[in-house]
Amino acid sequence: MPQIPRTATPDATLALINDPYRFISKRCRKYGADLFETRLMLQKATCMTGPEAARLFYDNDRFMRRGAMVGRIQKTLLGRGGVQGLDDEAHKHRKRMFMSLMSAEQLARLVAGTAEEWQTYTRAWTLKDEVVLYDELHGLLTRAACAWAGVSLADSEVAQRTREITALFDYAGSIGPKHWWARLARKRSNRWIETIIGQIRSGRSRPAEQSAAHVIAWHRDLNGKLLPPHVAAVEVLNVIRPIVAVSVYITFVAHALHQYPECRRKLQAGDDESYTELFAQEVRRFYPFFPAVAARVRRDFEWQGYRFPQGRRVLLDLYGTNHDARSWETPETFRPERFADWDKSPFNFVPQGGGDHHMHHRCPGEWITIELMKQASEVLSRSIRYDVPQQDLRIDYSRLPALPRSRLIIKNVGQTSTRIPAASPS
Repeated sequence: MPQIPRTATPDATLALINDPYRFISKRCRKYGADLFETRLMLQKATCMTGPEAARLFYDNDRFMRRGAMVGRIQKTLLGRGGVQGLDDEAHKHRKRMFMSLMSAEQLARLVAGTAEEWQTYTRAWTLKDEVVLYDELHGLLTRAACAWAGVSLADSEVAQRTREITALFDYAGSIGPKHWWARLARKRSNRWIETIIGQIRSGRSRPAEQSAAHVIAWHRDLNGKLLPPHVAAVEVLNVIRPIVAVSVYITFVAHALHQYPECRRKLQAGDDESYTELFAQEVRRFYPFFPAVAARVRRDFEWQGYRFPQGRRVLLDLYGTNHDARSWETPETFRPERFADWDKSPFNFVPQGGGDHHMHHRCPGEWITIELMKQASEVLSRSIRYDVPQQDLRIDYSRLPALPRSRLIIKNVGQTSTRIPAASPS
């Protein structure tokens, strides 16, 4: 039986923190293998990359999610008791709840509501000397997400709730004061949504029946019981938080429009109705979003001659898999047209996880991400005009989530005669 390559350092946690997106793929290239063994936080872990590794990782008979995610991520980004930590029938049952929110009508409602926020925010941007796009998108998307999810949000609350929701993903990978702020933000956000769940169940609040808040408040588990209030709050935030986190992708949309002006010209021309989606998908493939996902081995097994012991934590490299030359020709080249011929494999394109949306731990909100990115691509290329001043647009890969170092500054914003798209570009 071949030995899995091992890192030489006693513990690689610091190396992972310093380069979270390229940590796995760099070492796999060094060892000439799709996997290696290391220690993270003094515990043995196996790291994998590539489409075949992804296919293995999403084998529910071999891997489970319970106990896979490190505590600091649960206490900030994910919350405790959410769908990400469930397995088997409990996971499928909870996942069906989320998938019920992803109908075409629901997506159209979100896009329309987000268009209204774009209109409000871009009008305000015309009165400012300059705008830090990433920061501005947080408020825009928080308002849109809460309205769509059936969570009431007074104007006086927007700034506070935006800061707290943003901290859940923006500081999830931080250490020191930022991490502790994210943990406090998780507690505050949970309490806020728990109150709303209580109001819905008591009849004091009546959001639309198709809204996330209503659906989750009245969802029953496999035993026919309502979710505990804190779990229901976590799941409502598992709807709102990822929508606000699309701010990362939209910032990269603006980055790509600036770095690759030929893409902007194609979007402005509107000659190819499918190009908007090709562009959005290439942004998701090319730019870093979430570096890796984790699981634990259910029971001992062998794969390609390598042994995976029961209980071992396994990390799948998302960013590296999206840049794997076995799946993507010239993967470091930004080329939206490549998606016209993509084979739609659920294992070679995994920006928000892989596998099947219904059966596996693939993000159920992936369609939301794509639609909001398509809308943003139209807004930033056609509905407004702006200048991009001199700034540091290099991507900071040591940050989680990675971002342009300047957070992308625009100035001299003006509105054009093209309306903000309230329906998804085809």
